[in-house]
Amino acid sequence: MASPRDPTNCDIVIAHEIDHELRLERGNEKEKPKVRFNVSCDEEKKKMGVWKSGMLLLANQGLATLAFFGVGVNLVMFLTRVLGQGNATAANNVSKWTGTVYLFSLVGAFLSDSYWGRYLTCTIFQLILIAGLVMLSLTSWLLLIKPDGCGDRELLCEPTSAVGVTMFYLAIYLVAFGYGGHQPTLATFGADLFDESKPKDKNSKATFFCYFYFALNVGSLFSNTVLVYYEDTGGWTIGFWASTGAAVIGLVLFLSGSKGYCYIKPCGNPLPRVAQVFVASARKWRMVPAKEGDLYEVEGLESAIKGSRKILHSNEFQCLDKAATLTEEDLHGPVNRWRLCTVTQVEEAKCIIRMLPIWLCTIIYSVIFTQMASLFVEQGAVMNSYIGSFHIPAASMSVFDICSVLIFTGIYEQILVPITSRLSGHSKGLTELQRMGIGLIIGMLAMVAAGLTEVARLKRVVHEDRASSLSIIWQVPQYVLVGASEVFMYIGQLEFFNGQAPDGIKSFGSSLCMASISLGNYSSSIMVNMVMAITTKGNHPGWIPENLNDGHIDRFYFLIAIMAIVDLGFYVFCARWYKCVNLEENVKFIAKEEEAAPNKG
Repeated sequence: MASPRDPTNCDIVIAHEIDHELRLERGNEKEKPKVRFNVSCDEEKKKMGVWKSGMLLLANQGLATLAFFGVGVNLVMFLTRVLGQGNATAANNVSKWTGTVYLFSLVGAFLSDSYWGRYLTCTIFQLILIAGLVMLSLTSWLLLIKPDGCGDRELLCEPTSAVGVTMFYLAIYLVAFGYGGHQPTLATFGADLFDESKPKDKNSKATFFCYFYFALNVGSLFSNTVLVYYEDTGGWTIGFWASTGAAVIGLVLFLSGSKGYCYIKPCGNPLPRVAQVFVASARKWRMVPAKEGDLYEVEGLESAIKGSRKILHSNEFQCLDKAATLTEEDLHGPVNRWRLCTVTQVEEAKCIIRMLPIWLCTIIYSVIFTQMASLFVEQGAVMNSYIGSFHIPAASMSVFDICSVLIFTGIYEQILVPITSRLSGHSKGLTELQRMGIGLIIGMLAMVAAGLTEVARLKRVVHEDRASSLSIIWQVPQYVLVGASEVFMYIGQLEFFNGQAPDGIKSFGSSLCMASISLGNYSSSIMVNMVMAITTKGNHPGWIPENLNDGHIDRFYFLIAIMAIVDLGFYVFCARWYKCVNLEENVKFIAKEEEAAPNKG
């Protein structure tokens, strides 16, 4: 029987659960409770309550994010005011650092899935985060902030020493390593609390991802208001020590809930497993793949991948089915995994291949997202940042992005989901792929808004002040649009990649969202370098010069918007091509129909 597919959803169908349900339908087996393989989550732990444990993880996420953004949100200003870097250099350094943060998510995901498990991975990377924050606080206090209170837009800092700069970069990259390795693993660790075989838990898992991103933004709200204000007025060290305290409290809360968590054992290194599929397929490249029922799979409910459940065969990338096709050589002697792989192992490789085009299409959106930490801040710094006598730090404008996320998360959950679910018949309202596409469109509109704001700013430049009379409040629309786009794009990504990833690479699936942000930051840095190299020819100041009043970052924003439109076209193509894994409900329904068909005759 061909495996049916439902293009409106992307939930993994596990083979042993389907077989179990079909046997129950036929009356050949007594009702038995479903087993969550490879999960340590006994009844004593369950007494604490799933959501009680989940709330501790959400609090941990909020505090860790507060600590991280206490460093990152005003980093571009620290580089320009304290270390004396230029605008383009500072923007590039922030993009590289932020990109490294999210690239480290792949390291954390790999260690979590392969060797350490989620709990140990989260604990170790939080300790690394705290170590980096302590080093940063001490370095800024003892070596960089000279005299006290410098870097507040008026009091200049003394030239920094090579030792101080080295310690600073070591500290912020430890922060990057700690936070990057912790966040995607924590998201997967929280998702493990919910049993997908239960409809109620399945919906609760989707809600958890919304709350997870909500907690992330609540944590960054304090960083973008109170901490930014202290740092902008020269209290850099106070801000860094406050971030350190938040990280310590977050770790304590995380450890306090240890008895109530579900522990997934690591499934071993996935890199050799995936490589074996391609090597085995290449060694049998002249063969015709066997039919679905003749492909090799181990007996029993569990797969050959340690602790992982079986996955049903799919019809895409049939050339890889050669790896699970039996030959005479395979039938004699011990099984050689570099010549013969199981169906589940082949499907794991197929899942990765199917996800990659979707993932690549999200990188341009991450280029949009990263402008908030660099060019948006530099743009705001040369605008009228006073309302009466009150000064608004340029970096604190990201609070409108955070508020937008918090508001639109509620609007989506309480208003859009009920309406769209009635129209589409989908329980979640919009599919994850649809949410991500809408997020890309809104992100493109944010770049258009930023470009129009810059056009208006340039028309009101006061050359004597090297600034503009246009109020910084005009930046609000671009921040609000970015926040709205995050609700659709990043929450959709968390659900999509976590749901599509097989058991053995769950943390890897969650890390793809952060890895997209990483490549977006690196891509932004490359774009800035290319644009400056092209636009500075002939002694022109370029689009992003030291004095933004002589440049045209509006053109840079419009360039990103055009790239987003092109990317949207590719994304729509990839989303239409993408085939989600089988739904258990559809398989059972078709099985019933087939059994009933002879009786109808």
